[in-house]
Amino acid sequence: MIELEGVPELIDPVMVAAFEGWNDAGDAASTAVAHLDREWKGEVFAALDAEDYYDFQVNRPTVFLENGVRKITWPTTRLSVVRIGGDKPRDLVLVRGIEPSMRWRSFCNELLGFAHELGVEMVVILGALLGDTPHTRPVPVSGVTSDPDLARTMELEETRYEGPTGIVGILQEACTHAGVPAVSLWAAVPHYVSQPPNPKATLALLNRLEDLIGLRIPLGELPEDARAWQLGVDQLAAEDSEVAEYVQTLEEARDTAELPEASGEAIAREFERYLRRRDPGQGPGPSGPGVATESGDTSYLRDPGSGRTRPPKPDPEPQAEPEPRADPEPPEAAGEPGTDDEE
Repeated sequence: MIELEGVPELIDPVMVAAFEGWNDAGDAASTAVAHLDREWKGEVFAALDAEDYYDFQVNRPTVFLENGVRKITWPTTRLSVVRIGGDKPRDLVLVRGIEPSMRWRSFCNELLGFAHELGVEMVVILGALLGDTPHTRPVPVSGVTSDPDLARTMELEETRYEGPTGIVGILQEACTHAGVPAVSLWAAVPHYVSQPPNPKATLALLNRLEDLIGLRIPLGELPEDARAWQLGVDQLAAEDSEVAEYVQTLEEARDTAELPEASGEAIAREFERYLRRRDPGQGPGPSGPGVATESGDTSYLRDPGSGRTRPPKPDPEPQAEPEPRADPEPPEAAGEPGTDDEE
């Protein structure tokens, strides 16, 4: 039975979830939720029992020292809550963990139990996949849902995917069957530079989430990290003529495909985001939604933020026909993409 005695009554809560593993190329999705937790000082209020869902030979516990005392951190999924202050306060329930090894239906039911008890109005699940996208272009982010009404009202794609899926797809369908509105946001990560971190993909997910839930998200150093990441990949790609030629091929294909989509609506959306960040008085800003209230010190253990890492050298032998490069299983496409196992 779920007991949430330590959690106050939440205001218009939205659950935002991400899971390390198959659906988290470049760690882009899990890093996005970690960023929200860090920037808004999330406080952990629940953790799923690791014994129920994880194979410890696949996801091993870690030992660490705290004040000279040895302690163990078990691989699991944790839930935290953040309150976003302003004229219209709102709460986020952040779910961050590892794709479970077993009992996926029970795993999803337990998360939905928390969502029900907390009065969650919508669930947003973040994911990232490997794709034929050049690192020099904006990161494509698709929003998909299984709910036709939600697809229409929020201008999302209605998923038509058939094939292997991960915990992101299972949780979204569980939400649909439970009558909870659910959306998945997918960022495409260049398959030739798939190693984490990928701050550019993380930034793209947060920008899309910001548009979806109508909150201004503090980005901190992410924009600078994204620029540094792209510069680093530019330099590495320039060292290999074959890679540089392949990137140029991807650029031409992307530009040709997106030419009809350079619509006034897309331009207006980017301009609105620019204005929101330039003039805090207009829309979400320091005087409106999106600025966290001070929550004081907390004794909860938080994952340390990842430092900036020099991007790895791109794969010098890309496929002749660009296809998302994942594990031997067929990679997932629009709606339920697949990724390599990033664990």
